[in-house]
Amino acid sequence: MKHLPEQASKAVAHYWQTRATQRKKQEKSGKADQGSRSAVTGGAHMDGFVTLFANLIMQGGIPERFIFRKKTIELPGFFRPTKEWDLVVVRDRVLIAAIEAKSQVGPSFGNNFNNRTEEAMGSALDLWTAYREKAYLDSPQPFLGYFFMLEDCEAANRPVSVQEPHFKVFPEFVGASYMRRYELFCRKLVLERHYTSSAYITSSATEGVRGVFNTPAPDLSIERFAKSLVAHATAAR
Repeated sequence: MKHLPEQASKAVAHYWQTRATQRKKQEKSGKADQGSRSAVTGGAHMDGFVTLFANLIMQGGIPERFIFRKKTIELPGFFRPTKEWDLVVVRDRVLIAAIEAKSQVGPSFGNNFNNRTEEAMGSALDLWTAYREKAYLDSPQPFLGYFFMLEDCEAANRPVSVQEPHFKVFPEFVGASYMRRYELFCRKLVLERHYTSSAYITSSATEGVRGVFNTPAPDLSIERFAKSLVAHATAAR
């Protein structure tokens, strides 16, 4: 755990470096997607974080052979046949953990924010309902984790207006930037027990390549997320 800040910094740097490499590669091939999507559709940019979480689970005593990444990461759902998670831990037909690692970059945040929130809530509902229906056999309650990194840029920090044609929105959303909205969202995911733990960080494209990142809220820190994950892995061991 004492090396966690350094490892998280390396994961952040890997994210931005991978995005830049993917964008250049697609531009040279003449098949680049529109806007920043070219760096996203190439994949692999979140691998540093997934590796970090896998290492934490192993520190908790779970052997690496029970930790699945990239392949065999599908879990049964209730509203759909399967859902692919970024990291899954299954030992002796017991589901120990499932983690989702997501990110978003600017300059357009509106539709993407809605898509990210709906996706995260839907995935949690699907998993917990499937869990209730014994899709994971007699597994005790698994660790469900949600990690999110947002680009720290002008568009993310700008206050966003809300539409209230019929009813008033909750006051915490009035004038809240997308940076603030994501903080509220990640916190509420845990408060409403959709996820066991959630971590939320921000990083700019210019400083991120050096591994620089910020934690907007202490209760959503990587350290807190890591402690919860390791504790669960240790108990499951």
